[in-house]
Amino acid sequence: MTSAPERPQTWQVCIACGHEMVETDPHPRCTRCGGLLEVDHRPLGPSRVDLLRRFTDRRGGGASSSGVWRFKEIVLPSATELISHPEGNTPLLHRAALDRWTGLARLLLKHEGHNPTGSFKDRGMTVGVTQAKRIGATAVACASTGNTSASLAAYAAQAGLPALVLVPAGNVALGKLAQSLAYGAKTLLVRGDFDDCLRLVEQAGEQLGVYLLNSINPFRIEGQKTIVLEALEQLSWTPPDWIVLPAGNLGNTAAFGKALVEARTWGLIDRLPRLAAVQAEGAAPFAQSFREGFARRHRVKAETVATAIRIGDPASYDRAVKAIRETNGVVLAVSDTEILEAKAAVDATGVGCEPASAASVAGVRRLVAAGTIGSTESVVAVLTGHVLKDPGALLAYHQEAEPPPPGANRPVEIDPSLDAVARILGSR
Repeated sequence: MTSAPERPQTWQVCIACGHEMVETDPHPRCTRCGGLLEVDHRPLGPSRVDLLRRFTDRRGGGASSSGVWRFKEIVLPSATELISHPEGNTPLLHRAALDRWTGLARLLLKHEGHNPTGSFKDRGMTVGVTQAKRIGATAVACASTGNTSASLAAYAAQAGLPALVLVPAGNVALGKLAQSLAYGAKTLLVRGDFDDCLRLVEQAGEQLGVYLLNSINPFRIEGQKTIVLEALEQLSWTPPDWIVLPAGNLGNTAAFGKALVEARTWGLIDRLPRLAAVQAEGAAPFAQSFREGFARRHRVKAETVATAIRIGDPASYDRAVKAIRETNGVVLAVSDTEILEAKAAVDATGVGCEPASAASVAGVRRLVAAGTIGSTESVVAVLTGHVLKDPGALLAYHQEAEPPPPGANRPVEIDPSLDAVARILGSR
């Protein structure tokens, strides 16, 4: 009797119908039902101790110093030609002023704005573009509120692949749009919102043959998993009680849940932290669904100052529901006012972040006040983007808002005299 063929090291599986696809299949969705795909890996061969040693030893030079590819065995084991900047290896920061502001004994910040293009997207994009090269893609494309397009443009340029990005006209922060143009991507300003852009780029993927690199692409999720893996490593593999993150298209929510469940399965951690996904009130379809026990999926017309999470129909919804359920997580929405106050508090500590990033810190404060997070529990809040990603929102808060909001730091115009400088110093 002929034995069954051995399962490959890595494959793709549909989370809706269970259909399995080979690792190199270029379709971004299940070819049977159109559901979202996940990347699955065979149970790991190395022992836990050997695996942890490999992660640590790879902090040397070259692509192996990447905070993504150090975890290669649990990201994309079969990849050889890596398209890496390198990315990752972002800091885990503590600022006592934010402990006081949120009401926690100790809040840690995982700052993904330290990635090459200034956001967490680089972690997913290094894997996504590496996969694009592996399957022989002739061009790559994405819809974006800004950060994805900047990252795609940079990694596609490094890989020598033509890049097409679709962004909502008039609704992309200038810092992000500038990156897409600088890195050479063909940039289309769509007269519509992000959801229109995503619908259009999915059609382009199906009919024009470009390889889609939005977070519905499961290889993007594999890269974004490493935010959690690296944070756990920085905590000596002792999981925190909570991981709090901004939530827009829900790729990170999905990636974080997947990373935690796999880390427990592989023996890297012995318990799961709870996830808290934080949306802006003007773009909170996932929070609405959570309040109803995920009985139905909501879609909204999104509007928020936090442009990176201004998404009304999150593409990774099904994966994110799974992540929240598996981690006994929560989903909440905070106002733009809360987001901007949290951003001012973060910025004032010398850390800095873009508005969407600050949603996580605003969410921590809200959850502590509500008693959902205990004041002595251990919490990691993820900052997803650099402070200069959205300079327009930053300057409007500090220079233009009336009355001046809490934390506003108005610039002062003076005459060119030492007396004028002295008066300002005295007023402090």
